[in-house]
Amino acid sequence: QVQLVESGGGLVQAGGSLRLSCAASGLTFSLYAMGWFRQTPGKEREIVAGINWGGGVTYYADFVKGRFTISRDNAKNTVYLQMDSLKPEDTAGYYCAANKFGSSWSRVAEYEHWGQGTQVTVSS
Repeated sequence: QVQLVESGGGLVQAGGSLRLSCAASGLTFSLYAMGWFRQTPGKEREIVAGINWGGGVTYYADFVKGRFTISRDNAKNTVYLQMDSLKPEDTAGYYCAANKFGSSWSRVAEYEHWGQGTQVTVSS
């Protein structure tokens, strides 16, 4: 059974930092590209960042470029999202997802496995 478990969310002041982690089990982690998405009530889930199976290729949504960094440790079956210079508009539920065959970072349907999410709240 595949499990993706996010952690590291919480409440932080604007300008602060958080580091999210997503621990994977039940799959060959090194074969999957990984993505971080976020979602707020009433809005569609949107891509934040993605990383290919080996970590050599990354993708960032424009609204996080220069502030967030995605990385992975295949030995630990874990993907990370370092979030710096946080803004109130970054407040959302953050989800990690695994994508083995897809070619698009942003298409939700191309990700086969999802975590339950972790809440990030940025106060002004």
